[in-house]
Amino acid sequence: MQKYDLDIVVTRGGHVESTHRVHAAVVDEKGTLVGAARDPAFETFWRSGAKPFQVLPFLESGDFDRVGWGADELALACASHGGEPEHVALAHSMLTSVGLEEGDLACGPHEPLTARGAKLARDSRARLSRLHNNCSGKHAAMLARAKQAGWATQGYERDGHPVQQAVLESISRWTGVPSDNIMTAVDGCGAAVFGLSLEAMARAYARFAAAASRGEEVPARVLEAMSTRPFLLGGSDRFDTILIEETDGRIIAKVGAEGVHSVAILDTGIAFTVKVEDGAQRAHCPAVLKLLQRLGALPEALPPRLEDFINRPIRNTRNEIVGDVQPA
Repeated sequence: MQKYDLDIVVTRGGHVESTHRVHAAVVDEKGTLVGAARDPAFETFWRSGAKPFQVLPFLESGDFDRVGWGADELALACASHGGEPEHVALAHSMLTSVGLEEGDLACGPHEPLTARGAKLARDSRARLSRLHNNCSGKHAAMLARAKQAGWATQGYERDGHPVQQAVLESISRWTGVPSDNIMTAVDGCGAAVFGLSLEAMARAYARFAAAASRGEEVPARVLEAMSTRPFLLGGSDRFDTILIEETDGRIIAKVGAEGVHSVAILDTGIAFTVKVEDGAQRAHCPAVLKLLQRLGALPEALPPRLEDFINRPIRNTRNEIVGDVQPA
């Protein structure tokens, strides 16, 4: 098994000031662990990395198509979006199409995650709503699933609700981990969240990519939506969006909070999940890019938009560059 060093260092004046320890599991198209950084059995919560698997029960039931949704809605259901006007409008449309409204969402409002989204919200003096939440597409899909199935819409986000029971079964099926062995808690958006090993997370993405390559309809639809609508999946300056755009959809990435990131390289069937041990969000993008380079999926000379993520300058209050964040 190949071993990787993905730790990220923070420098100041040419000296290492901080180090972020990074764990990773790399799995091939057969579901076999073929590479690791530190501990591939490290257990943590998948956070937003689980979103493609959370929408699967809705798609598989046929209700997703019966409400008239398409690839745009599917991409937003998988998204950690930037709260830009296009994202907000689509989330609103998803709700109104099934007779629901913003107040039905269990997630709370927060400032848009992209610079463009935040600026437009400030300039327009718009009230930040639950639709601006980066998970509003996921929540809209869960609500629609509950309504179409005739289940209570109130409490749809809670562990034990039929929506979440179906999601747990979906995650168990794709990771190969019995549902009783999957940790559950509450995500930042209020919905149920699932804890697994990095190897199990990576295995799910590898199996998903393999199923899509075999022509299985539902996985193929999800990956097609993610790969062809990268802006909806993230936003104008979001890492996942830029990585998908720069690789023409050959690489799919899904960020999670607390330094978790799952990636599938579609033309090789290789998938991996990384976890920054201390949860630092500044460290996971350089680690993802370094591993993609080590796997031969990206060149050593990265496109400028990706280079900005692997070696990020640290500036002081006078805007002087005084250090950087980079792979060790």
